[in-house]
Amino acid sequence: MPDQFPNGFKNGLTTQKIQYWVRPPGSDEEFVARMEEILEVYHRPFDPRFPIVSMDEQPIQLLRHTRQVIPARPSGNGYAGHPERIDYEYDRNGTACAPKKQY
Repeated sequence: MPDQFPNGFKNGLTTQKIQYWVRPPGSDEEFVARMEEILEVYHRPFDPRFPIVSMDEQPIQLLRHTRQVIPARPSGNGYAGHPERIDYEYDRNGTACAPKKQY
């Protein structure tokens, strides 16, 4: 039987992402050479003796719950279980650039 959805998605979307980057105006050959040196670091194989830690360029939002989170409860003893319950409302609590860990 032929695969009806060869890419795994019936809506035709794929998991591929587009990557954009732009050299700053006025950058020269020295800038590009240094940039390529830095980019090569991310292609190194993982070595736990020399972990690579970098700062994410896109800040993440720090959110604070406005109501108490209700923990998940397994079913049993006559009670129905439920997943963790988190209210959709939140307070913005600033932003941060979190370090990334190489896996």
